[in-house]
Parts: sequence; C-alpha cells; structure tokens
Amino acid sequence: MIVWEKILRALRLAWLPIQNNIVFSGFMYLLGTVCVLCVTDWNKGGPAYEWWWAELLVDVYAVSCLLMVFPRKLRRWMRLLFSIIAYTVALADVFCFVKFGSTLTPTMLLLVGETNSQETSEFFRSYFSWDVLLSGVGWVLLVALGHSGVDVIQRLAENRGWNKQGMGNWLQGCAGAAVLCLLAVCVSLSADNKKAYFRLMSYDNIGGVEHELTRSDRASIYQPLYRLAFSIRANQLTAQQIDRLVDGLNRVEVDSCSFRSKQIVLIIGESYNKRHSGLYGYDKETTPRQQTLADEGSLIPFSDVIAPWNLTSFVFKLLFSTAVVEKAGDQSKWCDAPLFPTLFRKSGYEVAFFTNQFLPQAKEAVYDFSGGFFLNNPTLSQAMFSRRNDRLYYFDESMLGVLDASMCGEREAANEMTPRLTIVHLKGQHVDYRTRCPKKRQHFFRADYERPRLSRAELQDLAYYDNATRYNDSIVGEIVNRYKDQDAIIVYVPDHGEEVYNDDVHLHGRLHNSTIDRRLAHEEFDIPFWIWCSDSYRQLHPDIWQAIVASKDKRYMTDALPHLLLFLAGIHTPAYRDDMNILSPQYNAQRQRLIKGAVDYDSLNIEH
Repeated sequence: MIVWEKILRALRLAWLPIQNNIVFSGFMYLLGTVCVLCVTDWNKGGPAYEWWWAELLVDVYAVSCLLMVFPRKLRRWMRLLFSIIAYTVALADVFCFVKFGSTLTPTMLLLVGETNSQETSEFFRSYFSWDVLLSGVGWVLLVALGHSGVDVIQRLAENRGWNKQGMGNWLQGCAGAAVLCLLAVCVSLSADNKKAYFRLMSYDNIGGVEHELTRSDRASIYQPLYRLAFSIRANQLTAQQIDRLVDGLNRVEVDSCSFRSKQIVLIIGESYNKRHSGLYGYDKETTPRQQTLADEGSLIPFSDVIAPWNLTSFVFKLLFSTAVVEKAGDQSKWCDAPLFPTLFRKSGYEVAFFTNQFLPQAKEAVYDFSGGFFLNNPTLSQAMFSRRNDRLYYFDESMLGVLDASMCGEREAANEMTPRLTIVHLKGQHVDYRTRCPKKRQHFFRADYERPRLSRAELQDLAYYDNATRYNDSIVGEIVNRYKDQDAIIVYVPDHGEEVYNDDVHLHGRLHNSTIDRRLAHEEFDIPFWIWCSDSYRQLHPDIWQAIVASKDKRYMTDALPHLLLFLAGIHTPAYRDDMNILSPQYNAQRQRLIKGAVDYDSLNIEH
C-alpha cells in the first residue's frame, strides 16, 4: 500500500505543472500551433517538420515545469513575462512571413538593428493595414486576446473561491500517468530534432553553422522563439569575425603600387559545372562567346583549377581574404588576413563591387547571410569599395546596365586612366536553373538529349541548366565587349561546381555530407577558369600575357586568387605571396590543394 501511495504521489507530481499553469500551458500550445500553421507553405503539402506537435507539447511541458521552481506569487509574473515575449516574437515572425515570405532570419534581425526610429515609424505606417490583421497576424492577436480574457476569468474565480474544489488524488494520478505516457511518445518522436538544434547552437563560428544546415539531419527550427535565438546566435558569431576584420584594417600595409594593370575586372560566377562548358569540350554549344574569344587567341582557359569549397559563403571568404588553406581544419584564419579589396583601395585603385546575390534582404537565406555579412558591413564595405549597387535583379543581364552606368559615371567624373578594379558577381547557374534564363533566350530542350537513363523531369532540368550556362556566356561576353577597346584584363572564376546528372547519376545540386570521392570532387570542385586580355593589354604587357599562356595547365586552387590580382595591380604589400601567384616563376604548383580544408584533391587522381 505504501508503494502504491508513492507511485500515486509521483504521478500526481507529473500532473502538477499542467494543473498549476493550466491556462498558460493551453494557450502556449495553441500559440505554437498557430505559428506553425500560419507560416506553412500549403502548396508543398503541409508543415515542413512532421513532428512539430510532439515537440511543441514537450516544450510547453518543460516551460510549465520550470515555472514550478518559482514561488506561487512570483510564478504569475513569470508567466506574464514569458507570454509577452512569446506573443511579441510570434507576431514579428508571422508578420515577416506575411509581408516578406520569410520567417525571422539572421539578416532580418540585422536589418532591424540598423533601423532608426524614423524608419521604424515609416515601416509601421506602410505595412500595418487591415489585410495584415486578416492574415496569420490576426490569428496570433486573437490567441493573445483569448489568453488574456481566460486569464482574467481564472483570477476572478480564484479570488471568489470558485475553483477551490480541485481534482481528487486518483484523478490527478490518472492525469499524471496520461501526461507521462504522452510525453514519452513525444520525446521519442522529437528527440532527434532537439539534438540537432542544440548541435546547431553549439558552433563557435558562422561557417560551422552554415555547414550544419547542409546536413540531411539538420534541425527544423519550427518555432519563432527558436528562430529568434538562432538569429541572435548567428549575428553574434558573425560579429566576432567582423570585429577581427575591422581591427585588421589598422594593420593593412601597402609599401608601393606600380598600377601595372589599369583596368582589372574580376567576374565571379555561380554553380558552374565545368563539364557543361563548351569551352572545355562539352558537346552542346553552351559557351559560343567564350569559344570565339578563345579561338581569336584573347582568352586563355586554364585546365586544372578547383574551388576550395562547394559552398558559396566559404569560397567567398577565401576569395576575398589573402589567407590561403595550408593545413587541414584551418577555417578561421581567413578573417585575420587583409581582404584584397582593402589593399587595392589603399593603393589608390577605384574598386567597384556589383553583386546580384549578396545584398541584405529580409528573405535572405543563411547561406547568403554567411557569405555576404563581411561584404555588407558598413565599415568594411567602405574600406573595400568605392562603388556598389543597391538592388538585386531577377536576371543577370540587368547587371550590364549597372556596369554601364558605373563606367559612364567614372568617365565623366574622373580621368579615364584612373586605375580601377571592378568585381562583378553574377547569379550564373544558381538553382533554380529554370529561373536563370529568360524563356525567350532558351536554346536547349528536353528532346535535344539522348539520355534514356534519365527521367523526363531530369532531362528538363538538364536543359534548364545548359540554357542557364549559355545565358551566362552571353552576359560574360557582353562584359568583355565593354572592355575590348581598353587596356584591360578580365579574370573569370565561378565559386564552385554543381551536380548536373553527369554520367547519368540522378543528382543535381551539391552533396554536403557525403564522403568526397573522385566523382564528387570532379563535379563539385572542378571549375572553369580563364583570363582574357584586350589587344592593347597584350601589346602593353607582353610579359604578363606570356606568363598567362605558360601557366594555363598549372595546378591551381582559387583561394590563392588575391595574390594573382595583387600581382596584376603591381601592389607591393607584406600580405602578397609570390608562391601563391600562378603567373610567378616562384609559384608553388605542387602545393597541397585541400578541398573543404580536409581532403587532398590531387590524391584522388582526377583526369583533366
């Protein structure tokens, strides 16, 4: 009998957190449910995380247990505080989804932090309207009003003694047993997601966070409070690297500059599979403009160039930093070395950066946030760039207008001989391939491919990708045309490769969790790379041209690109390394090329 009484007492204890916070628990569960349903894309079949209801029950019960730690009078105020926070964050989250098509993100939080009071007032006047109140925002407000009303009624009942008759011990024990059984089921269903979330929040660098989010077993951040916590953490991690980069500005040293090349253009592409380039032997005419330039002898394609990562943000950090990957596991060194645009600016170059991807926007994915945070920081941006664009475009051809306006403005405002570095970052073949080429510019169709092992949908994707590649070729060709009459040199490099059904493997995109084998490295890390020089440039710089031609088959990894650019500019700085400049006689062509900072690419014996 004594044992049974102890069991009954234990079961009653399991029910007490709910009994003593019954209104709070019920409405917090209802709020969580509304938040999930209101930010669900129903065209895709329902909530992205199927066990949200189970994890939500565990979360609400855990908070109710935590409240039991506080004395009864203080507990009421703690419930009020938590409710205010929960409803406020939920309103912000659902509002962002309604207005911007995205829940809370690190970029959105960053933009809020940079907004002044006047901008905030204008924002509220512009966006709060009846259509917003009739959306998911209205549902959250309705839950909040219901919670307040029921809470008032409960307090009145307590004051008048209407609810002193509680549940009997047996009923409490049965309720406790039911709670424990339900919790056991819910914990088992949601444990993996909860572990993944804690793993996500445990990283000490933003790169690790981003790589975690590429895992197939990544966390589903299913509630506004979790999204807010993640956004705060992501901003904290980027702030640490920003601080190191800003501190480093005071240590940027330039000894001298000969302005060896007056016009240097760096074109950065996106998701470019080398095997789909006609310039490199593909059987479809995806690069007619580049091929013409190569046939003319002004464009030199390099045969053995790889990307250090298959993630844009990781590549961008290494493309812009003068640090190089020299040993396995070294991922944080990049922000302790000077960024090459700051060296150009300090040397006297005008530096323009035109990007069609890395501009802060509310709907920005964490990958773009991670890749662009250091480019968009006001202090660093001012130190690196003298000119930037301020909007993104659906198709890359609009970037030509941005470039034209810049070139025209520069001619009017300054001597045409002012040395300039122009960086153009295109969307290229970034997924979704279908949206990377205007319909009227489509050249390839599903019927053009004799690949019986691929499905109709895969053949269509293949055609979309090749159309995007051909469209990218036209944009690159137009950029080259704008410099053909100048003393100019253009370097083209995409960030990384992409899986595009080669060898009839049923894959597109990138595999981030797989072991890097020969096939994966060939598809995702092997990239096109070329240098074009105008007629006048080749005449004025025959030594550089000869070095380009002589270097086209050397092994190269693009983390060393800043050292090539510094050489082309004639910038003498302690940050420059001759052994990393592919055009230098001292270039170390035998350096170990570590992809993802871990795997020796050349040990995979890939043929080029």
